[in-house]
Amino acid sequence: MSYRFFEGKDHATIYQKYRFMPPDELKTVILQYLDKKKGPPHVLAVDLGCGTGQNSRLFAPFFQDVVGIDVSEGQLEEARAVPGFPNITYRKGPAEELPFADGSVDLLTAASAAHWFDQTKFLVEANRVLKPRGCMALLGFTDTTTKFHYQNCGERLSDIYQEVKHVLEPYTGDPVARSEGRLQELYSAIPFPDKERIECIPEKSIITVGNLVGFIETWSMFQAYRKKDPQGAHDLLLNTQKKFLEEMGVTSLDTEVERVLEYFCVLASKPQ
Repeated sequence: MSYRFFEGKDHATIYQKYRFMPPDELKTVILQYLDKKKGPPHVLAVDLGCGTGQNSRLFAPFFQDVVGIDVSEGQLEEARAVPGFPNITYRKGPAEELPFADGSVDLLTAASAAHWFDQTKFLVEANRVLKPRGCMALLGFTDTTTKFHYQNCGERLSDIYQEVKHVLEPYTGDPVARSEGRLQELYSAIPFPDKERIECIPEKSIITVGNLVGFIETWSMFQAYRKKDPQGAHDLLLNTQKKFLEEMGVTSLDTEVERVLEYFCVLASKPQ
């Protein structure tokens, strides 16, 4: 089945504010794979489940055209509001029904989105629209191993973060579990013989406490919890924020902490 999340205007706004681009290292890996398997020219990239356009913007400098596809008009409105990318077009629609001619797409990519797709229908469409030797690059990050570092309390900060995930576990659906499993089931189902997995690309970044709490607010499971228990969700964010600040011995939400995420990527190339 397909899923419909992230569609509310408020959710789209916080998604644009607190979600982040994939790391440059992963972008480089994907482009090198495309160069190796298909080669130039790189005419059209399609970013599926593009949300507010972070991944679309990452690839814009390397293609003549980039099209971001998402089921949420609210998300697309946020994406269109970002200036400076004239070669990106955003269109509403599902990943399983793509508005492209057969054999017309150089790269199909999805960042932290492919776990929401109807696997069977998506793979049929991918095979249809990709050019011969065109590529898929389905990427994401696993959040069960996320670590934080701040002076001598990093381990405790990591524990607080995982405690939030434990509270939200009843609201965490199967698609999120598929993402945490690095899309193993989807990878196995890809019909192309030329495919590979990159299991772990660690990325260190600096994030403020305020933005970290905002990132938690973007999660689909947090939004499901908020829908059922608005006050409980509100209290969870405030209590988590308080725990972080107290553990760090600071009062400002602008205090920065180092975060280490593990990214993964599924790569595949359509046969000639």
